[in-house]
Amino acid sequence: MDKSREELEKEYAEVVAKKEQYEHKGQRLENRIRYYTESERKKRNHQLIVRGADVESVAPEVRGMSQTAFRLLVEQIFSLPEVAALMERMTDQREGG
Repeated sequence: MDKSREELEKEYAEVVAKKEQYEHKGQRLENRIRYYTESERKKRNHQLIVRGADVESVAPEVRGMSQTAFRLLVEQIFSLPEVAALMERMTDQREGG
């Protein structure tokens, strides 16, 4: 059976419309993925900023430190046995232990 030109044109238009629908659906899904990915990144950035602000509020002297000096200070602080024990205790409390 040969299809007429009109039937082929109609079928072509339907296929093009379906293709556009699938492309649009794909774009919506990509947008949703990007929204959730960026949302997690924004939450993480916010958390880091808040924690940095907390550190500065407790120890205002760190405001003028370079990144390298601050990192060295933090490494030294967290290597102290008292701090390690406190961290372990706080982690256990948070986990309900």
